[in-house]
Amino acid sequence: MNGARKLRVGLALGSGAARGWAHLGVIRVLEKAGIRPDLVCGTSIGALVGAAYAAEELDGFENWLRGLSFADVLSFMDVRMNGGMIKGERLMEFFRRKFIDRPIEELAIPFAAVATALDTGTEVWLREGSTLDAVRASIALPALFMPVVHEGRVLVDGGLVNPVPVSLARAMGADIVIAVDLNSNRLSRHRLEEPEKPSGEISEWKRKLQENLGAFMPERSEDEPRLPSILDVITSSINIMQVRISRSRMSGDPPDVIVSPRLAALGLLDFHRSKEAIAEGVRAMEAALPDIEAILK
Repeated sequence: MNGARKLRVGLALGSGAARGWAHLGVIRVLEKAGIRPDLVCGTSIGALVGAAYAAEELDGFENWLRGLSFADVLSFMDVRMNGGMIKGERLMEFFRRKFIDRPIEELAIPFAAVATALDTGTEVWLREGSTLDAVRASIALPALFMPVVHEGRVLVDGGLVNPVPVSLARAMGADIVIAVDLNSNRLSRHRLEEPEKPSGEISEWKRKLQENLGAFMPERSEDEPRLPSILDVITSSINIMQVRISRSRMSGDPPDVIVSPRLAALGLLDFHRSKEAIAEGVRAMEAALPDIEAILK
């Protein structure tokens, strides 16, 4: 209609740890189609990718990501027993050296991140101050990353309360919300069967992480099924929680378009498998693109 207000498009990037690299594929397809979101928000890994996009640092971020090896990932794992398995400071120090930490208010695209107040379970929207501090709070996945003290509150991963932040995108003024849900096909992954045998270095890495968790698996007889490791139990429990919460939240506040990359083959900590995740993000966004273009006509 002549003189009608332009619809504001919001991009809500969901949580999912290493599967979050699929967000880059989603954004690249939108760019290629000439669709630039008016605002972006994210939870956990979605906050990290969303911040890089809002800061117009995505090219450098993706170049670094595509060259990330397993050894690189391991070098960021500053394991601690106080508050979480991985402190996270090495990773954030890397980003402070590599990327400019602008205040959220000064980013090229309006941005916000979701975190959770540990003492009350309150959903916290981080919309001002240091971008990297907001991201660090949003990615503080319990039992894996240490909590963050922010303005007197202890904050942990936003995926505990809002894994796909559609409500935040609406609050920021989005008329059309494109939501990226990374966990839609995760619940069938673990069964009582012999698991895949990991490579030697990954097996050793998992063993060390499980030792830091105090893992103890009792001996089993040969006719008993092999149970998942303690690390797999933790990550699968987080997956279940986030899937259930996402479904509940989005049924009450549905996005206009849901993009659902199929990422069941990627583990929560497979950060070195970015190429697979990005490619799946491209595939999923290309499938959803006709619906978005029809809405925006």
